[in-house]
Amino acid sequence: MDKSVAILGGGESGVGAAILAQKKGYDVFLSDLGKISAKYKNVLSNFKIDFEEEKHSEDRILNVDLVVKSPGIPETAPLVIRLIEMGIPVISEIEFGGRYSSAKTICITGSNGKTTTTLLLHHILKNAGMNVGLAGNVGKSFAWQVAEEDFDFYVIELSSFQLDGMFEFKADISVLMNITPDHLDRYGYNMKNYIDSKFRVIQNQTNTDYFIFCADDKIIQSEIKNRKIKPVLIPFSLNEPAENGAGVKENKIVININKNQFNMSILDLSLHGKHNTYNSMAAGIASMVLEIRDDQLRESLSDFTGVEHRLERFLKVHGIEFVNDSKATNVNSTWYALESVYKPIVWIVGGIDKGNDYSMLKGLASKKVKAIVCLGKDNKKIHDSFEGDVKNIVDVSNMEEAVKAAYYLARNGDTVLLSPACASFDLFDNYEDRGIQFKKQVRNL
Repeated sequence: MDKSVAILGGGESGVGAAILAQKKGYDVFLSDLGKISAKYKNVLSNFKIDFEEEKHSEDRILNVDLVVKSPGIPETAPLVIRLIEMGIPVISEIEFGGRYSSAKTICITGSNGKTTTTLLLHHILKNAGMNVGLAGNVGKSFAWQVAEEDFDFYVIELSSFQLDGMFEFKADISVLMNITPDHLDRYGYNMKNYIDSKFRVIQNQTNTDYFIFCADDKIIQSEIKNRKIKPVLIPFSLNEPAENGAGVKENKIVININKNQFNMSILDLSLHGKHNTYNSMAAGIASMVLEIRDDQLRESLSDFTGVEHRLERFLKVHGIEFVNDSKATNVNSTWYALESVYKPIVWIVGGIDKGNDYSMLKGLASKKVKAIVCLGKDNKKIHDSFEGDVKNIVDVSNMEEAVKAAYYLARNGDTVLLSPACASFDLFDNYEDRGIQFKKQVRNL
């Protein structure tokens, strides 16, 4: 058995992995190349876990039996390459936590919609009285919960980066929302690498497990034809429902599972827009597989309040509605945002471009967007993409300027939409920081 472990990264997932490792009798050392927040330093000190910040002591890290790596550290980092060359296993915190948990897992991934679907499903199961944890990209660290709580089920949101570090872990129910180009900078600008990463959500599943997927996604459909898939396949679609699956008929979502049928008017769902119909169907299928009663499912699908920073209708100022969609860090997410707004839009966009192709937004922008506010250090690509379609395009260098510019460009009845289609790290700590700053500046108007 491995006796020593190095944890790379001192955020939520790293600290959680360190606590579990210590509990399981490992010699634990945590190392972060950046600064560790005071909150997590206090936790590490309370647990008497050895840690360092603002450096990696390679002499210590290269002499352990196992490394648990934060999803934020790429496989191409020189230290990670050396570890792999030396044959030291490098795994994710989810993989590590899974080794010590016998709970049932519902694992949700996709380029878009995974956070909303994860939170919605957790809401449904919790309301139905199940003993369920929330983990992965949302909620508390999975490993930390395995160490200190005793849940029977976990709903886990998985990014491609987390999936890349998972090898023996198995989902009891896997959910794949969609696959659109994202994070290609981490995948050698090769879409196939990214697709393979997303499909790791079904690795190790058997014919007694379930794979829930979007049948309207051409990439997923083509991959399913070309892969040997063992779990039971359950599709969801905006078209007619499959015999075992979900769809839309006469403005109702209809879910058929094992000869049971659930249906509910789209108008009664708490989440609106096509993308949210997908999210509600995916969560609904998983709930029915877990035998949640119809009345409980109906109630939870109608009273869920949504996700902060995801199409969050924040405030109206002088008849102008401000919508915080800071979580839209790729083009496809922003497409859904533009599609769901029915009033003239002043669109705040920009940040770190991850190889974005804006062409899919041009049709929506020319119809719906009256002005663009570019919020980023390099906005040339946005200007080049939209100058023929949108008359007013302005550049700003911080959130205060962005909100003020959008406010002056908007009129009573318009919507100011922050939906950046880009990562936030050029001007902000993360998308949450960007969304919080947006809301603060709107309040200051």
